[in-house]
Amino acid sequence: MRHKKARLQLNRFTSWHDATIASLVRNLLIYQSINTTLHRAKAAQPLAEKLISKAKDDSIASRRLAYKVLGDHKLVSVLFKDIGPRFTKRQGGYTRIVNLGNRRGDDASMVIWELTEIKAKEARKPKKAKEEKPEDQGPETELTKETPTQETHGKPEAHEEVKEKHPVDQKPPKKFLGGIKNIFKKERDSL
Repeated sequence: MRHKKARLQLNRFTSWHDATIASLVRNLLIYQSINTTLHRAKAAQPLAEKLISKAKDDSIASRRLAYKVLGDHKLVSVLFKDIGPRFTKRQGGYTRIVNLGNRRGDDASMVIWELTEIKAKEARKPKKAKEEKPEDQGPETELTKETPTQETHGKPEAHEEVKEKHPVDQKPPKKFLGGIKNIFKKERDSL
């Protein structure tokens, strides 16, 4: 019997429950703010608070305990080098739960679960604009001759190059039923 075994069960057996909570805490430490359900956030909040309070005291023993939960050395170093020092002046209340309303499908109450002191994200550099290619107005069959430029000072060249623009064989784009239409087309000439 489970007398006085109070915890948020999350409708999972023990190992699945522990894995869900550890995964939520991992994602909170990586992204600093996640959307989840209210019951999951309340179930995972004590573990996140304990990890952050361990991160304020940087020792090998506390790092090993944090690794036992997180399972990633890089994430443990982020916790102890970046997140822990942010909360040195706080005695508790490292995370907060902000209500979002209910989910449409199953009416579960959704929340934003985030760290109370979020580090500002670095501004991303804008991507370079792609160079636009000049659009051709269609296939042209003109002969173009290169004329001597001003740099040659009018010296006649013995050999002038002639370039031809070949017509581009482009098929019109096929529509979705374009190929099927030809299969069922009646051949009137064969009769």
